[in-house]
Amino acid sequence: MSRETVRRFLPTGIVAVLLIVGFYYPLPYYISQPGEAVELAPIIQVENRHHEQGSLMLTTVRMGGANFFSFALANFNSYMDVIPKDFLLAHYKSEEHYSRRQLQVMESSQETAILVAYRLAGINIPVKNEGIIVTQTMEGMPAEQHLQIGDVIIRVDQKEVNTSEELITYILGKKKGDSVEITYLRDEQEQTAMLAISELPLSDEEKERGVEPRAGIGISTLTKRSLGEITPSVNIRTEKIGGPSAGLMFTLEIYNQLTEHDITKGYRIAGTGTINAEGNIGRIGGIHQKVVAADKAKVDIFFAPHEKWATNSNYQVALAAAKDIGTSMKVVPVEHVKDALAYLDSLPPKTE
Repeated sequence: MSRETVRRFLPTGIVAVLLIVGFYYPLPYYISQPGEAVELAPIIQVENRHHEQGSLMLTTVRMGGANFFSFALANFNSYMDVIPKDFLLAHYKSEEHYSRRQLQVMESSQETAILVAYRLAGINIPVKNEGIIVTQTMEGMPAEQHLQIGDVIIRVDQKEVNTSEELITYILGKKKGDSVEITYLRDEQEQTAMLAISELPLSDEEKERGVEPRAGIGISTLTKRSLGEITPSVNIRTEKIGGPSAGLMFTLEIYNQLTEHDITKGYRIAGTGTINAEGNIGRIGGIHQKVVAADKAKVDIFFAPHEKWATNSNYQVALAAAKDIGTSMKVVPVEHVKDALAYLDSLPPKTE
């Protein structure tokens, strides 16, 4: 090959190498970005179900390994977040282990959604409480160093606890500086951790209202339950979708299939939020990205956890994102599943 030929093709070769390195050389980060709005009717099948004119949808965040190009792009896109791998996997053995725990939490969320939806429809289901599943740890709080998503708390100070409410009541009886011994199951292996009771951060709104500081260990939880015979039967197929954030939308879809009255009224409805056995809706992550996913799916109504007007609540973040992207989608704050049902009940049928 002549020198002239080498000079001619050298720049092309360099560009090709840089492109290959840019796309395929892994960086120690994940990139999270808007995922999809997934219709729930094909995923959830209640026996002899009633059909809907509109759609109820869960929303997802897409997570993937970073390369040079996605890392650079994320620095200019407010809907792409960079997450260090060491931070996300700090308490996990591997990416596979992290994913498995997310699926475990999703399964617990589904069972709670079934329980709430059937109760709303006037159908009782036998239920057995089996401990408290950790769904989130708070940054900078004692639990962050010891507990991880998917751990199942079974005892506190050697006392058996079966529900999230029991755990909360017990910890609220403590004061800052006390310690509690948490016994939990991780991958079916029993472990213990001694956690200090620390002051939980207050939102600006809570400070303005003069709310007294509360003590805690810094976790969000759901009660782990096993359900007895369910009639009519229900089947949920979520494949590889993980996490607890679809609890609200699962509940609405199951309830809608159980009842003759179609709550969708022809609207395309999405949202996010955890659900507990009392029907209360809890905070989730990545809501700004889920708003984008819902808008792309031409959603009419998006439900967001209200969090009692907490500063930087899911609802406030979702509202800001909706304004930023210029969507006509209505963002609706909800504290309880009945808030969502009441809002939908107040709407006229969609005519478009």
